Amino acid sequence: MSNNSPIFKTATELSQDLQGGTVTSVDITQAMIDRIDAVDEQVHAFLHIDKEDALDQAKASDDRRAKGESLSPLDGVPVGMKDVIAVKDQPLTAASKILENYRSPYDATVVRKLKDAGAVVAGRLNLDEFAMGSSTENSAYGPTRNPWNLECVPGGSSGGSSAAVAAREVPLTLGSDTGGSIRQPASLCGVVGMKPTYGMVSRYGLAAFASSLDQIGPFSTTVEDAALLLEIISGHDSLDSTSYPTEVPNYSAELKNSSEPKVLGLPKEFFGPGMDDEVRASIDQVIEYYRSIGYQTKEVSLPTTDLSIPVYYVIATAEASSNLARYDGIRYTSRSERAENAIDVYAKSRGEGFGAEVKRRCILGAYALSSGYYDAYYLRAQKARTLIRQDFEKVFAEVDAILTPTSPTPAFKFGEKSEDPISMYLSDVYTISTNLAGLPGISVPCGLSSSGLPIGMQLIGKAFDESNLLQIANAYDREHLHGRQVPNL
Repeated sequence: MSNNSPIFKTATELSQDLQGGTVTSVDITQAMIDRIDAVDEQVHAFLHIDKEDALDQAKASDDRRAKGESLSPLDGVPVGMKDVIAVKDQPLTAASKILENYRSPYDATVVRKLKDAGAVVAGRLNLDEFAMGSSTENSAYGPTRNPWNLECVPGGSSGGSSAAVAAREVPLTLGSDTGGSIRQPASLCGVVGMKPTYGMVSRYGLAAFASSLDQIGPFSTTVEDAALLLEIISGHDSLDSTSYPTEVPNYSAELKNSSEPKVLGLPKEFFGPGMDDEVRASIDQVIEYYRSIGYQTKEVSLPTTDLSIPVYYVIATAEASSNLARYDGIRYTSRSERAENAIDVYAKSRGEGFGAEVKRRCILGAYALSSGYYDAYYLRAQKARTLIRQDFEKVFAEVDAILTPTSPTPAFKFGEKSEDPISMYLSDVYTISTNLAGLPGISVPCGLSSSGLPIGMQLIGKAFDESNLLQIANAYDREHLHGRQVPNL
């Protein structure tokens, strides 16, 4: 395939080509469909794509542009959706058998905003079932494979969203991040992935996992593209009670503004044992680059970091057990054909419909919320969560952003951690605290390991300070552009 094909261009470049009249949205969308047909049997990033609907959206975009009525820079650019985000009349399975026959009757707010901007909303992307996992091995419809090495996982839970961008099947996707589910797969697949501040992007239409932690965010090949997509999906939404009433900056324009070098915090707790040597070497090179362009670095401490994983797995499982109680075989979920009475409907529908990891987390969460244990587990976890947030507040009084690895290792092989849940949970050790504190974080690719697997660095910012975070990330990305490297599929 020619390097001039639309699939090898960034969303920003595609937008410029569309505006310049050198390509049509139908051309781009057809190239995307052809690429999916060519490589997705290997990668398995997509669970579903309505090709006819995607081409209809593209034609409508071209018709608008011909009339001079283009709606936004992303008008005509395809965007893929993690299969926990509602798109009207499209499947929404959450990669679970219990929702295999469900079609959404409405659009999520982020989808409505993208449609209002003229984007081509195309495809349902694979994930760990109900976003519970770090490898996309937990999907009821089979795993997604890492485009850089098909024997390795793409990360999770948004593995389909990250792999689709890495494989150049679609230029932009949306995922959801509860404990690192955007940033960790972005790191393992060598693309950009961003979790916005909690409340910056509406959760309306997102199948809930842990409501106080979930946040929708973008995947792309460059920070510039992430800013373009984030600008469209952000903003207050009255349909989401946790949506924060704040103005949305022009992230793309602010990226171009020259900014003074900043101070980056290096938390000593993130640079201890457990980090792969090649990850450490790559992060050291990132640190040296920032220093070379005038940034200062400062060692800081986040002393409650070691509490993040136990706190997360109490709060997240407790909220999951509550949120998933609605999937009962009575309303819109699949009902067991073996049920003989009301109790059977609940027990057998859930037993057949949920996978092992979802069951494990719901049982843990129900236990933490049960009579006699609520104070001992859930209440104490919420108090510790406050301490974690306060640690970040103290550090941000001294620095502009925090720099860490995204994942302690490059992508691991299928089955390597699936029998050891604790080892799997530690894959998110550098990302979880950001969700607990509600802060924005971004993963930017920063190199390849000796075995050719991507490595990512993470930047964490102050709440609702996405503009500053994107500027700092772009200061590295625009000079290195590791996300533009294409795996050999």
